[in-house]
Amino acid sequence: MKKKTGFTLAEILITLAIIGIVAAITLPSLLVNVNEKAWDAQRKALHARLAQAIGQMNTLGGYGTYTENEDGTATADTAAESFILDALSKVYKINNVCGPDKLSSCGLPSKITTLGAVSEITFPTKMSELNAKLLNGFHYNTKSGDVADTKASAFETVNGESIAVFYNPLCGSDTSANNYVQNKMCINFLYDLNGSEGPNQVGKDVGFITAFYNKNPVVVAPIPYNSDYTSTAKQYTETESEIDAPTACKTMGEDLRLPDRDELASLFINAPLLNLSENEKAYWSGSVISSGASGSGWLQVFKYGARNHSKRSSAYNVRCIIK
Repeated sequence: MKKKTGFTLAEILITLAIIGIVAAITLPSLLVNVNEKAWDAQRKALHARLAQAIGQMNTLGGYGTYTENEDGTATADTAAESFILDALSKVYKINNVCGPDKLSSCGLPSKITTLGAVSEITFPTKMSELNAKLLNGFHYNTKSGDVADTKASAFETVNGESIAVFYNPLCGSDTSANNYVQNKMCINFLYDLNGSEGPNQVGKDVGFITAFYNKNPVVVAPIPYNSDYTSTAKQYTETESEIDAPTACKTMGEDLRLPDRDELASLFINAPLLNLSENEKAYWSGSVISSGASGSGWLQVFKYGARNHSKRSSAYNVRCIIK
């Protein structure tokens, strides 16, 4: 007679306990990766749809009414809501529109967490709350005639995204007289890919898409990395011992690259969401005016919003974005 063998109850319980511990350790990270891949695909699709819709418009400026008193308080403000109803809805399928002071009715959260989970802030409801430097600072104030402190309106998409619209009806062209990016911004979309479900964090389910220039608009959706390069860099260098700005991004991660000048301007527009509201640095973009070390390239000054050009052999700061 052969003796029958098998697992004891204690052995089975120990095995199940080990499987449970391993699952508890690995499943959260797996779920995060799955969510981030889904958000990335959804984000890219949203950018493509909005860019296509805006490309069908003849002009981005002038919708709605915005007037203000001497003290800067608005007496009439229908700009953002009118843009959605009279322009965007003609070329983009919208489920629901929520006017000023009713953003939560379109599923937007009352609070969002900034990039890298640094802090929680109140969801902005007007242009100056999005970024005070859009209207105040060295060049701009509420009576400059370049940027209107309009209230945001919102809409929901057929795919379940909730999107706040910060609209400047006074926006200019790429060839306007000054090089401040404030008055070149026409629309800033601040979206939540899954409404108020969570985590309501910038860089995850919350992000932004910016449309610049009244004529021939450019629509960008940069996803910023959460920290600067460790030192300054030149946009171009012929010395092997030095790292240029594009290479600096690659050293931080193969999935990172240097933003172009409009993507970098979008980072400035949304600086408080990126913990950069007090930042006064100048950053290199990847946009080149003329080639070589003696040539020039575009940079963005975060202190007051100027877009300047400088010799490519000059050293400035670097903030990369995710490819």
